[in-house]
Amino acid sequence: MTKNEYLAIIYPADRADVIRNIEQCIDDAREYNIDHRIVNKHSEIRWFNTKGTLVRDNQGSAVTMLGVSIDITKRKLIEEKLHLSSRVFRDTHEGIIITDANRHIVDVNPAFCRITGYSHDEVIGRTPEFLNSGKQSDSFYKDIWLQLNKFGHWQGEIWNCKKNGELYAELLTISVLTDDNNVTFYLGIFTDITQAKRQQEQLSRIAHYDLLTNLPNRVLLADRLSQTMLQCRRHNNSLAVVFLDLDGFKQVNDSHGHDIGDKLLVAISIRLKDALREEDSLARIGGDEFVAVLTDLESIAECVPVLERLLAAAAKPLTVNDIVLNVSASIGVTIYPEDNFDADQLMRHADQAMYIAKQMGKNRYHLFDTSQGDTVKAQQKGIALIREALANNWFVLYYQPKVDMRTGDMIGVEALIRLQHPERGLLSPIEFLPAIENNQLMIDVGEWVIDTALSQINQWQSLTPSLTIKVSVNVAAVQLQQSEFTSRLTKLLLTHPKVNAANLELEVLETSALSDVTHVSKTMQDCKALGVDFSLDDFGTGYSSLTYLRRLPASLIKIDQSFVRDMLENSDDLAIVKGVIALAKSFKRNVIAEGVETPEHAATLMLLGCHLAQGYGIAKPMRAEDIPTWLDKWSADEIWALTDLHKIDY
Repeated sequence: MTKNEYLAIIYPADRADVIRNIEQCIDDAREYNIDHRIVNKHSEIRWFNTKGTLVRDNQGSAVTMLGVSIDITKRKLIEEKLHLSSRVFRDTHEGIIITDANRHIVDVNPAFCRITGYSHDEVIGRTPEFLNSGKQSDSFYKDIWLQLNKFGHWQGEIWNCKKNGELYAELLTISVLTDDNNVTFYLGIFTDITQAKRQQEQLSRIAHYDLLTNLPNRVLLADRLSQTMLQCRRHNNSLAVVFLDLDGFKQVNDSHGHDIGDKLLVAISIRLKDALREEDSLARIGGDEFVAVLTDLESIAECVPVLERLLAAAAKPLTVNDIVLNVSASIGVTIYPEDNFDADQLMRHADQAMYIAKQMGKNRYHLFDTSQGDTVKAQQKGIALIREALANNWFVLYYQPKVDMRTGDMIGVEALIRLQHPERGLLSPIEFLPAIENNQLMIDVGEWVIDTALSQINQWQSLTPSLTIKVSVNVAAVQLQQSEFTSRLTKLLLTHPKVNAANLELEVLETSALSDVTHVSKTMQDCKALGVDFSLDDFGTGYSSLTYLRRLPASLIKIDQSFVRDMLENSDDLAIVKGVIALAKSFKRNVIAEGVETPEHAATLMLLGCHLAQGYGIAKPMRAEDIPTWLDKWSADEIWALTDLHKIDY
């Protein structure tokens, strides 16, 4: 083979290097030994190692080269894989720790050292126990090893300790590496989630405590009351729900301002707490309203001294900024299980009794009359209305557009149920849905909504083939937790074969009511396999947590309108909105805000990084036939008019 023939088959990018090596071999009498690529007759690129020796004439001039070329393509591929693995180990942001079968550390990557503060040499040969934070029990670690021995892997959240003593949270995955069924290594890969944990704790604090008095708020009170009711049933004793409203507080605010009023509330809350027994609890549920839960009562008489101390604490004069303030309290009380209803209804009964105390002259308490059956009758009447509406096709869906405020594009609509009563007119959900909470009828209504939404998607597509509208439908916890939810959804989709399942989104309501997150997560994964997407509705309320974000495969988080609506005036609500947006970004989820009613709402959300929105400031819920007309009239100019932020580079 001539030199030119040889060079012709060399891969173009390697040709200059080959020529340089040949010239060095000739000029400097170096050995010709080079790895290079060639292009064979099948146009395949192969790696070769070529070694050659020059043959010179009597005058020392190069005459020819004798050598051999060996195909080393497989070796090169192995080297590339090893190089890639080395780079991943070195450059990944996740910490990696490798131990031998006896749990002694054999290697860690730079990310491990950066996160923990330990150098590579400081940890080699040690067991990982030196990272133990003390926050997990021995049984926690025993369970990890049971899982590893049984399944060969474990994943979960764990708190560990850095070299400087600082605790950090990590999401850790441990895998067992084996050779011929013998354990050779344990591989741990972890992500530092401390910041996300802190954001969650801050959000939880804001969501569950009153920031003025530092007392539990309505959400945490409801949970604690439910737990206390369970204990009552177990121990066969009673509890009292005490609803307290201050008399004369409005006059204090009107006469002396809200700052004085706030200081009065703080001082009163301390007094009320001191008036309770150690086992009792107190919450502020808004304004000048407090609720106490008295536990472990053997009789109604036991709560009387506590009630009298509460009245005395509220009525005692208070001096704030040299101003003597006089208020009192009206108290309503109901006793469980004599008043045998759920936590929410007990609160309502205590509230009703409080109003009677006010009507009787204030500065007194009144016990709820459990013989009143109005609530039960109202619920039965509500259930009958739902059944009648299903039978007579009185339900109707309204649709509220959702838009991307950056472009003005409509990204979908939310289906909202209404009841068209022949005599009472159009009823909102709050007027009929509470009657069927945790009732089988909620499932029937939920399936009607999904079926109707699918029919509407099909109708829109038939009228305007180019119009594709994604419809989101609310799904209650009681419906989603059915064992046959996926099969029933599949059946509904099959009845609408022309509808793309990707145009249906299910908004999960009441995440705090999900009793089996593992089961729900599996259900959601199965539904996503059908093409259906998910979002978490009303996020920021209840016990929305990292657990739901991490384990529920929802691609979108919706910020509850109660926080969005008041965020411009209420710093607590604004903090919650910021926290939800930050959590969504941490978990790489999209976020949408509901309750956008003014240009100021839209502008603030855009600046916070939330670009998706719905609300009366964009469009009110409307009938299906009005959506195409609205869409024709709607344009990006309107969203710019809302926000006046179109000149900002996002």
